[in-house]
Amino acid sequence: MLRTRDPGVIAIIQARMGSSRLPGKVLLDIGGETMLYRVIVRARRAQFVGQVVVATTTDPSDDPVEAFCKSKGFPCFRGDPFDVLDRYYQAARLYGGSTIVRLTADCPLIDPAEIDRTVQAFFQADVDFAANRLPPPMKRTTPIGMDTEVVSSKALNIAWQEAEEKYAREHVMPYLYETPGRFKILLVNHDPDLSHLRLTVDTPEDLALVRKIYHHFDNSDDFSLTEIIDFLYDSPELLDINANVTHKGYQDIDQRA
Repeated sequence: MLRTRDPGVIAIIQARMGSSRLPGKVLLDIGGETMLYRVIVRARRAQFVGQVVVATTTDPSDDPVEAFCKSKGFPCFRGDPFDVLDRYYQAARLYGGSTIVRLTADCPLIDPAEIDRTVQAFFQADVDFAANRLPPPMKRTTPIGMDTEVVSSKALNIAWQEAEEKYAREHVMPYLYETPGRFKILLVNHDPDLSHLRLTVDTPEDLALVRKIYHHFDNSDDFSLTEIIDFLYDSPELLDINANVTHKGYQDIDQRA
């Protein structure tokens, strides 16, 4: 049964300093606060999330992430730098999650309502895994940057035990959805189709766009996806800022692994 603020529903935000295209991005400034802060605060507003935890790595380069979390009183777990599936599994065990919501620290515009919509759909459909985006050939209809994945602890445990491919360990959830029939999965679509919008931060161009959006909303944290869309439709030239950025595929792996 779905309850508001259920401590068993735990959002885990993966965050590390070692981005290949924009190093240190998770602690870069967006309107007076770090990008990671923006993601955490917005995730905490989701009604059906009981806990929000940052999952960073044991690499010394990520000491600043842990230090930042401690300075703000945010829960922080440190785990394997490249086996992110293991990092999620261990964090979920430590914090007692029965339902795990996967978020990433490069989505500072994540809408709490979009998180809630995906969590609700997960429980209503009684599935093992639900997401508001999945890679091709499945078609996404949600903007890049609103990505939310929800999985039961039982299914996550099976993936943790059985997934062997490097990309499946690094991208956490592929084992759950890439083989039809292996698990009960649900793709939560968005109407209208907003897949053309890129609202994540992976490059300097992305960061420039997100900073402009925050500036428009007086650097608050409480504006919605609907309000973002209205602003961008009124100022369509802003979409040219990161129009040429290529999104990474789910089978791409960190070559440092």
